[in-house]
Amino acid sequence: MLVTMKEILDRANEDNYAVAAPNINTELDTRACIEAAEELHAPIILDVNNKSNPDISLLGHIAAELAYQSPVPIAINLDHGGEMSHTIKAFKGQFTSIMVDRSTLPYEENVRETKLAVEMAHSIGISVEAELGHVGQGNNYAHDGVNALTDPKEAARFIKETGVDCLAVAIGTAHGAYAGTPHIDFERLIAIKEATGHFPLVLHGGSGTGDENLAKACTLGINKVNLSNDLAKGACQAAKAYDFTGNKAYDLWKVLKGGYKAALIEKMKLFGCEGKAWSEPPKGLTVAEITGREN
Repeated sequence: MLVTMKEILDRANEDNYAVAAPNINTELDTRACIEAAEELHAPIILDVNNKSNPDISLLGHIAAELAYQSPVPIAINLDHGGEMSHTIKAFKGQFTSIMVDRSTLPYEENVRETKLAVEMAHSIGISVEAELGHVGQGNNYAHDGVNALTDPKEAARFIKETGVDCLAVAIGTAHGAYAGTPHIDFERLIAIKEATGHFPLVLHGGSGTGDENLAKACTLGINKVNLSNDLAKGACQAAKAYDFTGNKAYDLWKVLKGGYKAALIEKMKLFGCEGKAWSEPPKGLTVAEITGREN
């Protein structure tokens, strides 16, 4: 069932759990993600990053086709859309949500460009994520882990001025592998959640952050957790343990998918989204309705 990210996160926010948002790159990991969601009867958000796949429109169509066939709620989201061209590709690729990442710009420019994207996306029923503060890189964690963190009052102002549907916040996580031990500012997270009127919040840099930290964040107001490295590690570990003797080489793809899926299932249970899928028709205008295509 193809739905918007807003539909998924509004429910997660209301019931205080988080939904996994794995980065997908191919049909293989897309299928692994959907199988994991179906096994746990959980909603899922498929993040697609323009840097990871040269043809996000094609991947979006593949993901949408698989979502139409699935009984669980699935959103397809543009991850870190840094240019308007990325947004247009997402619109063409049946994405149901986009992330407008202008987090490195001054506040007023971030607001202006995010608001424009919101107006465009909302006009065709697509939800929008933005980022305030800036989630940096794990290999530069000594700097990025403590700088450009999200200010709670500014977050409340930003949401009001832009009309976004969810907000990615910087509270001490980082993208990629950490050079050092991650320290999450839970007090800041609580303050942001309260200042924004318990608005849906997103955590980038979920991989390597630690299960205890992630579980706690999901009980304190995080409703979407982005994942990539930990899932890739699961696939690589499965491949490393694979027995290549005999005529088994053609099963390697199944092994990779299995390792990826197992790692994802572990995180989804941790986030509290197991059993949270629903089956009633989605609310509002969906991409299926926009294109005139039936499930």
